Amino acid sequence: MANNRLSGLGSTIFAVSMLACGSAGAQTLAYNDPAVPFPLFQIFPQPQVQQAPQVQQRPVEAEQGDAETPAHLRRQIVSYASREPAGTIIIDTPNTYLYYVLGNGQAVRYGIGVGRDGFRWSGVKAIDRKAEWPDWVPPAEMIARQPYLPRFVAGGPHNPLGARALYLGGTIYRIHGTNVPSSIGQRVSSGCIRMLNEDVTDLYERARIGTKVVVLPDTRHMASRL
Repeated sequence: MANNRLSGLGSTIFAVSMLACGSAGAQTLAYNDPAVPFPLFQIFPQPQVQQAPQVQQRPVEAEQGDAETPAHLRRQIVSYASREPAGTIIIDTPNTYLYYVLGNGQAVRYGIGVGRDGFRWSGVKAIDRKAEWPDWVPPAEMIARQPYLPRFVAGGPHNPLGARALYLGGTIYRIHGTNVPSSIGQRVSSGCIRMLNEDVTDLYERARIGTKVVVLPDTRHMASRL
């Protein structure tokens, strides 16, 4: 009987030790590309252990809040003279703003994140697709640069595309939300335009398929023109 108890105790200690080793091993597999200003653990947060996990297909909304966003990057209606008609999106790359033209000398201005050095571009495109809580499939060009990236991430609050995505026809680029709100106002992406989740949701409701998108050049650090 005593031997059986000791044997059971030994098995328990061995199992606990294996779990601890597994946890340490998982941490050593976390990737961090020094070329990316925001480490991947910020983009793909480690799941938290919960006592009673709740099943949720897709979140209704993700509120990032304005607390950590500088006042000039928060959504607001501003005076904006433009020859473009109402309903046009203008991306002011140098100043990290996106304007949705309202007409009569006004526009909705949003703070955005733009491409990092070597990935900024300019041109005139149109929105050819829209998606709520989009899945993310990294393009081949990104996989080639960062082969450790996942090949597929389901839509949700941990997805780099955030709450909404507006796809720019003829390119691999999108206007999309983000799960890293501190990247707004920064030059950090691979060419896509990032917005706060609540801002891209607002723009998603305003913009239609076929909406004209004018991307202004950053003449100080131009990479390409599409």
